[in-house]
Amino acid sequence: MLRRIGILAVAALATACLTGAPPVTADEGPEQIPNGTFDTTADPWWHTSNLDFELSGGRLCTNVPGGTVNPWDAIIGVNDIPLVKDETYAFSFFATADPSKVARAYVQLPTDPYTQYVAAAPEVSVSGNTYSYTFTSPVDLPNAQVVFQIGGSATPWRFCVDNVSLKGGAPPDVYKPDTGPRVRVNQVAYLPKGPKNATVVTDATAALPWQLKNSAGTVVAHGTTTPRGVDASSGQNVHSIDFGSYVKAGTGYTLTADGETSRPFDIKPDAYADLKLDALKFYYTQRSGIAIDDALRPGYGRPAGHVDVAPNQGDKNVPCQPGVCDYRLDVSGGWYDAGDHGKYVVNGGISVAQIMSEFERTKNAPTAKPIGSLNIPESGDAVPDVLDEARWEQEFLLKMQRSDGMVHHKIHDENWTGLPLLPNLDPQKRELHPVSTAATLNLAATAAQAARIFAPYDAAFAAKNLAAAKKAWTAAKANPNVLASASDGVGGGTYDDAKVSDEFYWAAAELYITTGDKEFENYLLASPLHTADIWNTGAMDWGNVAALGRLDLATVPNALPGRSEVRASVVAGADKYLAKLTAHPYGLPYDAASYDWGSNSIVLNNMVVMATAYDITGDLKYRDGVLQGVDYILGRNALNQSYVTGYGEVASKNQHSRWYAHSLDTSLPNPPRGTLAGGPNSSIQDPVAQAKLRGCVAQFCYIDDIGSWATNELTINWNSPMSWISAFIADQGDGTVKAPGACKVTYTTHGSWPTGFTTQITIVNTGTKAVDGWKLKWSFLGGQKIDHGWSANFSQEGATATAENETWNKTIRPGQTVVIGYNGVSSPGPNPTPDLITLNGAACSS
Repeated sequence: MLRRIGILAVAALATACLTGAPPVTADEGPEQIPNGTFDTTADPWWHTSNLDFELSGGRLCTNVPGGTVNPWDAIIGVNDIPLVKDETYAFSFFATADPSKVARAYVQLPTDPYTQYVAAAPEVSVSGNTYSYTFTSPVDLPNAQVVFQIGGSATPWRFCVDNVSLKGGAPPDVYKPDTGPRVRVNQVAYLPKGPKNATVVTDATAALPWQLKNSAGTVVAHGTTTPRGVDASSGQNVHSIDFGSYVKAGTGYTLTADGETSRPFDIKPDAYADLKLDALKFYYTQRSGIAIDDALRPGYGRPAGHVDVAPNQGDKNVPCQPGVCDYRLDVSGGWYDAGDHGKYVVNGGISVAQIMSEFERTKNAPTAKPIGSLNIPESGDAVPDVLDEARWEQEFLLKMQRSDGMVHHKIHDENWTGLPLLPNLDPQKRELHPVSTAATLNLAATAAQAARIFAPYDAAFAAKNLAAAKKAWTAAKANPNVLASASDGVGGGTYDDAKVSDEFYWAAAELYITTGDKEFENYLLASPLHTADIWNTGAMDWGNVAALGRLDLATVPNALPGRSEVRASVVAGADKYLAKLTAHPYGLPYDAASYDWGSNSIVLNNMVVMATAYDITGDLKYRDGVLQGVDYILGRNALNQSYVTGYGEVASKNQHSRWYAHSLDTSLPNPPRGTLAGGPNSSIQDPVAQAKLRGCVAQFCYIDDIGSWATNELTINWNSPMSWISAFIADQGDGTVKAPGACKVTYTTHGSWPTGFTTQITIVNTGTKAVDGWKLKWSFLGGQKIDHGWSANFSQEGATATAENETWNKTIRPGQTVVIGYNGVSSPGPNPTPDLITLNGAACSS
């Protein structure tokens, strides 16, 4: 799946800066730079009007004024530089800065969109250094431009440059990733009572001895490897190591095999508690339309983006593309989709749906635990932080709906912008793009889900969402084939999708769960997707969303006829992915010959299916499949690196982004902890990947370079399964499996009326020991509330209700029954029997 086609190549094809080293030379090629030595004149170099040239000591110098905002506000350049397609060039220069500053050097197209073939951002010192880069030109171009962008400083400074050179005939840049030791492990942690697996890259064909050592270097376990042959996804001959029998918690463990020692890792019961929160905290710093508070995210504070404050043209009064509409909409807020400043409904849809489902799982899964504080501006209100964050995106999706119910597909800049560029500094005109059936159904689905989830906290917002969902459904039925254009990719991704039957199915599922209406039940039961095997190489992505509906029908209480078959189908899908994982030498539930764009999210979404099967069945093999699958994401892979920023000894940190752009501007940060990189992509569409990774084998089609948008972008729909899965793993504690409750509960709603209902609950102790004090818990589907009850002390928080024993019925002896009941206040929609009822924290049978 290609997230975007035709995205502008704004990234460097350059090698790493060789600060202080001799320049790369190309003695065979002629010099392409006219007067790069500045011995007697500055001609034919030019500058912006706020600069003046001065020749000083054989260098070209200029005093750069302070108070400029953008790098391109002050430029030195030279034009008409010829480039030959597929020729490799050496580009070098000497520069000084007083005081030290970051300068940007580009070889680029001289007109809009200013495609950059080299994009370098060295930190230039007072004493000066020579900087060298090689790149292969992807175009024939007679009039390329070499420029130094030196604006963007609040204070004045002095810049000098000399010996600017560009020569063809340079040796091609041969990229070889540093994969470190040949023993590959999860560099973060394994759960003490969970599976523990590693991979050894070796030429050996026979089994090898391995040793597990603690932080003191003491051997604490040993065994022999299992040869696996050549792994097709990496081209490596590999062996597997299983050290799951070792269960002692500790830090700084290493594995040694075949003369190599792994990177260190921990065995910890709380290993994923931080990642559970960090993967969600990613969304706060992706917010549009609000200043990011540095006190909440130290190092990530920035002004609000796209709020109609210059140079932004803003999102509060956005016109359509020419010829699309004659109105304007306020579409402020929401999350920036990825490394650019665009906002896309179909990508926002799956992202916010998975975040809401992560919360909904806490109501319905036996092992799920509350998510906790995210330290966001809304923290401390009566709403769980995860829902406050989801609401920021959902409010934006609602704004994208026009009066007839159809929804605009996306909103982004008129033209592509370069890197780096903070959101508040984006000067581009913003445009609404045409409505689409896919976007309309995305809103129908997420708004229906939001309607039931937010009902206990904000009835008005829930009602607004339900009205929007129904309106969108009606509009999509009337306009079932309004497709986004595959050619609409200037300034933003296309997100075109030729089929929308899966969006119809997903929307119908969410609307049925929330409303119980016969229309949606009939649609689901008649849809071919309802019984189809939808578990493809990847379970779901923004363009394939049927699984989102299937998973919620299986796990959120509802009365759909044949629901048991729906649940069985999810388990069958999990079996398919578990089989792939078991067969794969690196232990991941993905076996594509060529890795797709965003392959890491595919791996994680397939793990969501396995985790859901565990929630449904309690069968440990599915949970252990998830615990093994995450090893790949966190280091047990061919590149021997974690794909999550801040997690693992060697981890991605240069994801493609306009404001997490430290490698281009040292004043900017790397992405925050918990940010997932897209991962290996065999199609290597961007120039950096094409230059570095040509001929790569699947797992090796990745580079941690900010310019590689095809392999290394960050996106909201990649972090959503990362968040879901990290929460699932964190909820497993040390891996100990809790025994099911020795109890049976019968939950019966005896009667209902327009404003209320009455329910009786019977508790039976099916164990051999007396229960001495009890607390019963369950959750409502939506905004139902307990009014008053009898034979127990009732309380409620959000949708979750609690009944605690009275003094007189505190003890329940084996085989004894306790009956309690309550009257409740109705909420719009159905009031199904809960799937999960726990007694003292353990799930009871029904």
